[in-house]
Amino acid sequence: MSARRQRKQDSSVTTWWCERAWLPHGLTQGVRIVVGEDGRIDEVTPGVQPGDGETRLRGVVLPGFANVHSHAFHRALRGRTHDSGGTFWMWRERMYALAARMDPESYCDLATAVYAEMALAGVTCVGEFHYLHHGPGGARYGDPNAMGEALREAARRAGIRLTLLDTCYLSAGIGVPLEGVQRRFDDGDAEGWANRVSALADDAFFRVAAGIHSVRAVPADQFADIVDATTEADGARRPLQMHLSEQRSENAACLAAYGVTPTRLLADHGVLHSSVSAVHATHLTPEDVALIGGSHTSTCICPTTERDVADGIGPSRDLTDAGSSLTLGTDQNAVVDLFEEARGLEMHERLATGDRGRFAVSELVDAMTVYGHAALGWPEAGRVEVGAFADLVSVRTDSVRTAGVLPEQVVMAASAADIDTLLVAGRPVVQDGRHLLIEHPGHMLVEAVDQAWG
Repeated sequence: MSARRQRKQDSSVTTWWCERAWLPHGLTQGVRIVVGEDGRIDEVTPGVQPGDGETRLRGVVLPGFANVHSHAFHRALRGRTHDSGGTFWMWRERMYALAARMDPESYCDLATAVYAEMALAGVTCVGEFHYLHHGPGGARYGDPNAMGEALREAARRAGIRLTLLDTCYLSAGIGVPLEGVQRRFDDGDAEGWANRVSALADDAFFRVAAGIHSVRAVPADQFADIVDATTEADGARRPLQMHLSEQRSENAACLAAYGVTPTRLLADHGVLHSSVSAVHATHLTPEDVALIGGSHTSTCICPTTERDVADGIGPSRDLTDAGSSLTLGTDQNAVVDLFEEARGLEMHERLATGDRGRFAVSELVDAMTVYGHAALGWPEAGRVEVGAFADLVSVRTDSVRTAGVLPEQVVMAASAADIDTLLVAGRPVVQDGRHLLIEHPGHMLVEAVDQAWG
């Protein structure tokens, strides 16, 4: 019996035919992808015509997108922070007011709707930078990880993978104690944080990782305990993420307290590593860039957030050239569109340098896919190749935004509205632009945001 005929008799195997697919060597026409019962790709055959029983994926098929840095509950701030201008720190006060209202149920409802919005935008895996751990005043829930488990359930309902970047947050500033709503973030010290996180367990679509909120929020003498908690018995390290030099005032405070930049402080304490992601990395010195690149620490750029809260434009090209892999995140979720984040990476560089083509389209795709998944601890995802998870997204090339574009440049024209189909482990989650698990994501968002604000 031929392999193809045998596949047709095996209901656990699915076969997809792609008009065009982004393979590791580039965009290829007429690609057959066979997915096994384990949700991984069994076969990739380029240059073929569609066969009987094969489901067609139209447009351009890319590996699913990795949203490396997200704060799901910030989605409820969208369109609510632009009335009086101000600074990042004024924006943060609005965010704290929202954080004070969340509980495990409302957190799960809001995150479910946000993750459904991400799925509709082509995201198959999200890294949730999670520091809203405890109840009002810091009171512990019966399950100390109730808020983290709410996020696990939200991702399950929305049909996507989740890396929970459970984040240590111990101080309001260098040497400044937490107060008010910030007490909800507090585990006392890094050892208390690590003990709580140790009760979380991976599953097939959920992986536990870690975060250092920032050098403002975690004293340097706590870094070693956090690194130890992310280090496995065999020496491998789980992903670790931190906000880095997002604001100039953070650099000034670090220099005043420690006499070095935040990047140098992390390097001196053994934090920088290939398993680590520096988020934003906006205000860096040349030495900072060399330290990040030389340690192969990856850098997560969040262009729509960085311009929304007036962070500035970081040295993304310099970081790449120094050896740092770039990834992308929607951060505060003011916009959920990885195409916009990818274009923002390039367009911000154009604004800063006066030159076009600072990043090749292939580099932008890598940031959206393979590098992002690696940074979130899913090295099995992010490529269309045998053995990889069958996490795929098809992008329409016949919409008013993409009509007439060269398929290999679709990333420079498409938006989230052009996602046609999303597969996670070979299972359709989005089809014909509709979420198959959540009937009305827009209605759910309205209800969840209203509930969050009370």
